[in-house]
Amino acid sequence: MTPKHLLIISKSTCLSSILCPMEKYQYSTELLANIADLYWTVDENNSEIIFELHVKTTGWIALGISPAGGMTGADIGIGWISNGTVYFQDRYAYGLSMPVIDNTTKDWFPLNGKEENGWTAIQFKRKLDTCDIMDVTIKSGTNILIFSYGLTDPGPNAQIEYHTPLRRGTKLIPLLSYANPPKESKFEGLDTFEFRLNNYIVPSNDTTYHCKIYKIPTYTQKRHVIATLIADENRDLVHHLLMYECDPEAEFDDQNLPDGVCDDIPEKARVYCEANIAMGWAVGGDDMVEFVPEAGYPVGGEFRVKYYLIQMHYDNPKSLP
Repeated sequence: MTPKHLLIISKSTCLSSILCPMEKYQYSTELLANIADLYWTVDENNSEIIFELHVKTTGWIALGISPAGGMTGADIGIGWISNGTVYFQDRYAYGLSMPVIDNTTKDWFPLNGKEENGWTAIQFKRKLDTCDIMDVTIKSGTNILIFSYGLTDPGPNAQIEYHTPLRRGTKLIPLLSYANPPKESKFEGLDTFEFRLNNYIVPSNDTTYHCKIYKIPTYTQKRHVIATLIADENRDLVHHLLMYECDPEAEFDDQNLPDGVCDDIPEKARVYCEANIAMGWAVGGDDMVEFVPEAGYPVGGEFRVKYYLIQMHYDNPKSLP
């Protein structure tokens, strides 16, 4: 039997909230480093999704589903905690102004909440498709989430203070397809190897293509990669990545493998390593991909490719440092 491998291509994240989630969730992501985290579970039986939003504030917090990435047309749930009571509203944004309360139907429902040590956490749910003209359907593929927060609770008439550009953000997340990939536990006990870009600081340029050569471990017997895992960090900066096979005749200094902006790495790396694409990932793709049983990717043994080039495209339109 041919040994099996799980290949890990790593980008990595840790959540920043000091509050523990109120229950166990299928998925989680950091919306804004050290400021905002999101947990969620897709309940296919009830066609709904349960969210838990954590934000480092004692004011209001909000999460929205946007049709195009901005406020216009966004379906927004906004909540806050006052004297231990959770308040939550279903709102709709007609434009770049305070979202109005959705008086057609109420489709965001609070479940629980807490405010501790300067953080606010609220658990809430909504249907995937509410059939409400003032809501945005959560469909398969990439969903555009917007989030924001304030420093104080709304006033007596539910007046919400402006969040300013510093207290808002956008995140592209395939909410439903996260439910389809296999769990990592399925591959426990298998050998793995990583192609990891360690401590790389993404430039403040609008677009950066970074290239790095990796060498796989030496296997005398042919093995098969049966799944790939893309670690979930910097998702809002990574546009796509491509993994190229290097020519079997290519030789590099294993102690000093090419690593840098693609246009600046040695020409030899581009000549030998930009012909055959082994795999790719782009915005909207699943983090875990399992190959079909009949089509694992060979490594080692008589398969002669031993070097790979990872081309990472970082998209940084806000020129974040």
